[in-house]
Amino acid sequence: MSIAQEWPERLRTTILDNLALKAISLVAALVLYSSIHGSQDAARTVAVDVVAVLPPSQSNRVLTSPLPSRARITLRGSRTVLDDLHADDIGNLQLDVHRGTDRRILLDASMVHVPPGVHVEQIEPPTVDLVWEDEIVRDVPVQVSVVGAPASGFVVKAFPTADPSTVRVHGPKSELLLLQHVRADAFDVSGLTEGAYTRDLRLDTPGNRMLFDVPTVKASCEITREIAERPFSKVPVAVLGQTKAKTQPAEVDVRLACPPEILRSLRPEQVVPRVEVASTATSGSIALPVNVNVDRCEAHVTPSTVVVRW
Repeated sequence: MSIAQEWPERLRTTILDNLALKAISLVAALVLYSSIHGSQDAARTVAVDVVAVLPPSQSNRVLTSPLPSRARITLRGSRTVLDDLHADDIGNLQLDVHRGTDRRILLDASMVHVPPGVHVEQIEPPTVDLVWEDEIVRDVPVQVSVVGAPASGFVVKAFPTADPSTVRVHGPKSELLLLQHVRADAFDVSGLTEGAYTRDLRLDTPGNRMLFDVPTVKASCEITREIAERPFSKVPVAVLGQTKAKTQPAEVDVRLACPPEILRSLRPEQVVPRVEVASTATSGSIALPVNVNVDRCEAHVTPSTVVVRW
């Protein structure tokens, strides 16, 4: 047999001879390696949620300092156990502060559930500082603002009113004493025409430590036609019923409040102050109110009365 033919035959014999024994040896080696590797000491850091058991509502104590939402826990144990460990297996880190007097809480291993063979090496943060205040109750006025614009030619007659006009607020004493008003959602008047409107508006909580007795208020808003004013000075007073009568004073000042489109088209000669004498006597005098009639306008006359003599 040539050398070229001899080497493949030797290689085949080397691989196939005692194949079962070689397979058993390979499996044993893998098991031994896995056992040694898996039992090695290792560390792993997981993040868990932090929850707190707060004082009951009747204690009138409120926590004003923030609590960490999560804590980082460093665990030590065998690599095999740590690799299979999930945050859900540990659960939450629970802080018991129901007394409302603790100023500092130490985070330790007793707050964490871990499987056998694993221990807590470190918790970050290691402590939590707490600030407490007395909780008080106070009635605070409700403020409603306006957003948007009514339809053309219309305006908001007055700021919206809220019902109830005040709400009862529970909160930390230092914050609640500084609270001047409670804001409601803005009243949207976009495109509204003349009329009265009512809507339920949600109250805007100023921070998560304030609690309201009611979540909403009923707000009312009135929309009216836009009004503009225009003065007319020293307008002669016309006398009806006595053609030769004279007035004292002979002229008055008139201020008209009308829709803008009416004022824009109004001519001065259309503004005529009048008094009407009902007496048929040949002579006399009387004090009479001055009237000005302009369609869709409100007239304010100064002086409002004149003396008529004839």
